[in-house]
Amino acid sequence: MKRLFGFLSIFIIIFTIPLVFSGCGSKKPKDKKIIIWHWMNDRKDALENLASQYKNLTGLTVEFKLFSPPDIYSQKVIAAARSGNLPDIFGILGEKKTMSSFIKANHVLDLTPYMEENDKSWENSFYPQALEVNRFRKNNSYAIEEGIYGVPIDLTVMEFVYNKDIFTKAGLDPESPPETFEEFLSYAKTIKETLGINGFICGWGEGWLINALAVEWAINLMGEDKFIQTIEGKVPYTDKQWVEVFSMFLKMEHSGILADNITSMINKESEDLFSRGKAAFSFNGSWAVNVYKQLAPDLNYKFFPLPKISDNYPVKIWGGAGSSFMLHKFSKNKNDAVDFLKWITSNNQQNFLSKETNNLPSIKNCQEGLPEVLIDIVDVLDSLTHPNIWPINENSRVLEAFNSGLQQITMGLKTPAEVCAEIQKIKERVSTK
Repeated sequence: MKRLFGFLSIFIIIFTIPLVFSGCGSKKPKDKKIIIWHWMNDRKDALENLASQYKNLTGLTVEFKLFSPPDIYSQKVIAAARSGNLPDIFGILGEKKTMSSFIKANHVLDLTPYMEENDKSWENSFYPQALEVNRFRKNNSYAIEEGIYGVPIDLTVMEFVYNKDIFTKAGLDPESPPETFEEFLSYAKTIKETLGINGFICGWGEGWLINALAVEWAINLMGEDKFIQTIEGKVPYTDKQWVEVFSMFLKMEHSGILADNITSMINKESEDLFSRGKAAFSFNGSWAVNVYKQLAPDLNYKFFPLPKISDNYPVKIWGGAGSSFMLHKFSKNKNDAVDFLKWITSNNQQNFLSKETNNLPSIKNCQEGLPEVLIDIVDVLDSLTHPNIWPINENSRVLEAFNSGLQQITMGLKTPAEVCAEIQKIKERVSTK
């Protein structure tokens, strides 16, 4: 009996010691956490506020990690993708081609099944133009499987903006911005001659800004179909309507309304000068509301649609999803991440973001938090266009020639016909490769 008791004692000791030591050395499981990378300095506090709200509501921790400026953020995301260290949720900056490369590399989850749940309730809550930026249609030129691969959290719209106080001082009606290009030139010249203030300022040192304006005028003059046919190579840039579009920039230069050094000016400089009343008109994005609020809280201004150059086709406004989040395909917190994205794009949270960040919401029927200056922009959301929703995009070398050509016209170095001919030569050269 004693021998049996001894064996039992040894058995208990042998199997208990490892359990005791393993218990002492083990760590408590960490609380589940969703990690989100972003670049949005202006929304840091608002996003962290929402994360705190979500923690109180669900008990789940959401951590927003900010990396800026945008080029540093892009490098960070690309490096993380290559090393397999992407967070649960992240954004992709750049063209749709860049987004497609992440999808092809198996880094982005197709959100279509979640969007289509409950009779597409989540999908139908968005403005279609916002969602389209993250959607790949069937037989798309990027060879991506049809689906929705991102969640827009706000909208961006490019429009003209004018200083209402300058209008009043120049004897113009501050509630009646110009509707046509000729009216725009006339108003700007009147302001220049009457007050000695620049008629127009913009960050045309950044090629994408001058490009966006040219595209809006091109679609107004020739229609979206012909514009796309140009990118496809079916219509040459030497077409007379393209020469007419480029001539708009020559007319502005000849009128004397443009700010000095406009073609070397970055957008931040332009925004600063406009906020200080140094120009009557500018061309900028809806994000400028937040910028102007910081630079000049009392600035009296208003957005208005493109001064049209033709009645042939309706005006299309450059815009779409401003910022979007993608979900890492192999996230261990996939379902929790989807739930959070649904929550942050619901009505209360979108109203909060609009109020705190002065950005347009990505979902419909959500204007409660909008500042007054943005309310009129909601009316144009059915008329948006953007490279990320076109079926095909222009070659980067052609775009470079397009943008630099517009700058050279504005500086008086080349004629519209010369620039169009140069762009077409490059177009033909890249098309044969």
